[in-house]
Amino acid sequence: MDWDEFAGWSKHIADWGAQYHQTLRDRPVRAQTKPGEIAAQLPSSPPTQPEDMQTILRDFEDIVMPGMTHWQHPRFFAYFPANAAPPSMLAEQLVNTVASQCMLWQTSPAATEVEGRMVDWMRQALGLGDGFVGVIQDSASSATLSAVLTMRERATGYTGNREGLAGKGPLRIYCSDQVHSSIDRACWVAGIGQDNLVKIKGAGPLSGMDAKDLSAAIHKDIEAGYTPAGIIAITGGTGIGASDDLGPILKVAQAHNLYTHLDAAWAGSAMICPEYREAFWQDVDGFDSIVFNPHKWLGAQFDCSIQFLRDPLPQLNTLKIEPEYLKTSGDAVTNYSEWTIPLGRRFRALKLWFLIRSYGLEGLQQRIRNHVNWAHELCEELRALEGFEIVTEPILSLFSFRCPGDDAMQQRLVDRINDDGRIYLTQGSFEGAKIIRVQVGQFDCTREDVMTIPPVVQEIWDMIK
Repeated sequence: MDWDEFAGWSKHIADWGAQYHQTLRDRPVRAQTKPGEIAAQLPSSPPTQPEDMQTILRDFEDIVMPGMTHWQHPRFFAYFPANAAPPSMLAEQLVNTVASQCMLWQTSPAATEVEGRMVDWMRQALGLGDGFVGVIQDSASSATLSAVLTMRERATGYTGNREGLAGKGPLRIYCSDQVHSSIDRACWVAGIGQDNLVKIKGAGPLSGMDAKDLSAAIHKDIEAGYTPAGIIAITGGTGIGASDDLGPILKVAQAHNLYTHLDAAWAGSAMICPEYREAFWQDVDGFDSIVFNPHKWLGAQFDCSIQFLRDPLPQLNTLKIEPEYLKTSGDAVTNYSEWTIPLGRRFRALKLWFLIRSYGLEGLQQRIRNHVNWAHELCEELRALEGFEIVTEPILSLFSFRCPGDDAMQQRLVDRINDDGRIYLTQGSFEGAKIIRVQVGQFDCTREDVMTIPPVVQEIWDMIK
């Protein structure tokens, strides 16, 4: 393909993209294909001769698109959103075109300096203190792993990377039982082990862990010969939106000199609205590490996760490695590859720059406020359905419910709703029982989209009960 052809096909794909988004409501939200159906349409061997782009794009339409779940669909109420606002998509096109590898300042100075400024824009938007700096990671999973590795190294006197963990005794990490599974995985990968992730039962209206129970668990472990290494708190857990009371947890951490990490991957975006900070964000400035995902609720195209650090030195001491070919000379600069696990880095900051400038903080705030308000209104509509029960009340824009019947009936209702295609919900678990989760957060959804849920749920329920 020459560059004139590239320009022509790029225009074609841009037109296709606009039409795709404008007609999303006409498509089922979730892919309706069966396992193996897509693979069966693909040749078993690669082509030996070139094929023209028109044929390739036709196959994309005919083979690939039927097997896609539409995360940008305005009636996507499952999981959490992975939004892609149009300005962030344009920025991503530019990044893909320039195709820079932004591992060091010298390999793309603009990428490093825009990243530093965008992180600080977001620090201000979230109301974090002046001392925080940060880095853009690919996902909250990577940020959390970075924090857990830092806890490990700090607890071992920064000897684990060099010497390994043999002979150092078991380390302990503490968290709520409502944390995301990425916390468990981080402990696996860091060599700490599943059994050494101590989960404290959540309770109260926000299902946060009790600081007294946390303190008791730490004292018990110390007496048993364990070495506490860190605490991971949550603001807006994946299952039901569980949120810890941050101040008391920090006091426990300070009493034991423990490193702290806050997972606010989903709910952190809502903290650009000052009115939500009192309930969810009090004392946040005391945390050593904080992660939130602009690629969820804020509208930045996946992937884009910001990790804030009160002091970057512990993480740099954990992750920085500098062979001769990566050394830079001259003025002191920031090399963000030293702050993260991957060496290679994409220019993720550009989509934040485009996004924030295109909507302004006020435009982004209004979207989030709408979603929260619509979720509360929706909750009351579902509560009014005969025999239905709200299990967990709305935390920001997330809540859960049950239909009449046992756990199998909950799954049956979810499956039939998703097979129907008009909306997309997910099941979950709370206190040993299956629940049906609803979150409102797709970037372009309207109140009308949200309020399609009760009649669809009622219609499907009437068919299966």
